[in-house]
Amino acid sequence: MSQADTLLTALTSTDMLEIDGLYAWHFELHGDHPEHLLSIEVMDGSTRREWRFTRATVETARYEAASDTWILTVGDASHRIKCLDALVASSDEVDVEDDGGL
Repeated sequence: MSQADTLLTALTSTDMLEIDGLYAWHFELHGDHPEHLLSIEVMDGSTRREWRFTRATVETARYEAASDTWILTVGDASHRIKCLDALVASSDEVDVEDDGGL
């Protein structure tokens, strides 16, 4: 995904996130709640993990071009977020050769 000027801009046009190496298909922006602007949920094995970030944290995120990630700092902890575009299957009919019943 190409770099946006801010993480907030990138989040409004992304389909999926990777946070700290975990793929997050469920994330939400809550524009009317600056104390919890961004919420992210993932399943890490059988454990559900959740992150909540304030507007201030999202606005001060730093982009690192080498890894194509945004770094969010909360206290002593930092988190890496990568914005990803979802792959969408084409609706065009594809010719599939008969494999002879294999």
